[in-house]
Amino acid sequence: MKFSESVKPVSYLKAHVSEILKDLNKNNKTFLITQNGEAKAVLQDVKVYEQTQEAIALLKLISLSDANLKQKKYKSVDKSFKSLKDKIKNIQKD
Repeated sequence: MKFSESVKPVSYLKAHVSEILKDLNKNNKTFLITQNGEAKAVLQDVKVYEQTQEAIALLKLISLSDANLKQKKYKSVDKSFKSLKDKIKNIQKD
C-alpha cells in the first residue's frame, strides 16, 4: 500500500465521505487522515481491518507458543491427546 496515494486532509474527508467510503469498499483501501499537516487517523475498509486483527491474533499465538517453548512449558503430543480424551470421557459421564 502506498500512503502517498492515500493521504487525505480531514477537510477532504468531510467533503467527499461517500466517495471515500465507496473507494474503501471497492478497493479494500486504507486512508491516512491528516489535520493541520499531521497524521491523526486511519480510515480502513472493514474487511482489511478484520484481516489485520486476525493476523495480530495469530502473531500473538505464535509469540506465546515461542515463549512457552523457550520456558519448556509444553506437553508431548501423546500427553496432550490423553488429556483431551480424559476430558471428553468426563464430559460424557455428566
